[in-house]
Amino acid sequence: MPKILLVDDDIDLTELLAELLALEGFNVHTVHNGVEALNELEQQSYDLILLDVMMPVLNGIETLKQLRQRYLTPVLMLSARDDEIDRVLGLELGADDYLPKPFNDRELVARIKAILRRTTNQSIAVSNNDAPIEQGEDERKLLEFGGVELHPGRQQAIYQGKDLDLTGTEFALLHILVRNPGQILSRELLSLEILGKRLTPYDRAIDMHISNLRKKLPERNDNYPWFKTLRGRGYLLVTDK
Repeated sequence: MPKILLVDDDIDLTELLAELLALEGFNVHTVHNGVEALNELEQQSYDLILLDVMMPVLNGIETLKQLRQRYLTPVLMLSARDDEIDRVLGLELGADDYLPKPFNDRELVARIKAILRRTTNQSIAVSNNDAPIEQGEDERKLLEFGGVELHPGRQQAIYQGKDLDLTGTEFALLHILVRNPGQILSRELLSLEILGKRLTPYDRAIDMHISNLRKKLPERNDNYPWFKTLRGRGYLLVTDK
């Protein structure tokens, strides 16, 4: 049973969400500010964190900043403020996704399941017509590109023996691009397959995750950039061919 840490100072909302998520088969533990969340994470691990932005004591942005210094646990941020600055900052700091309040219960559950699905079993490949296909056993084995080793089983990217500390979303994004070198993958497809949601106007989540990847990946020995952005089309992993 997946374990979720719910961090929100709205007592009524957390009670409703805990009940809803329990009915969906999740084990939910609730705390009401960032300090309590960080203390709880020292005691036990969780499969996902639902993190509100506006909280007393320690807000969600500061909590995420401290959390990412120590943990790679997937984070879905929640906020009553439809503020692009908050969304961008949260994604820059390593949040996996962002959901504004009020939200539809079904959408919340779908986002949670999508994040958990890709962080526990990355099994996405893409054909030339942008249609997702299932991977076989070979595609779940270790991959290597540009000196970076990708270990899908443990969601880990290693370069020269050092863990690159990619979040689950960053790893999933790099993995699907490495599986399809030189192929243009649309932002729409990446959003659907990696984040489990359809791309909406002004949604910059995929772009921010690509930006974070560029910062974390080492320089390539062939001096090529890792990714090429094709405006209006998507991204591709650059090859030397």
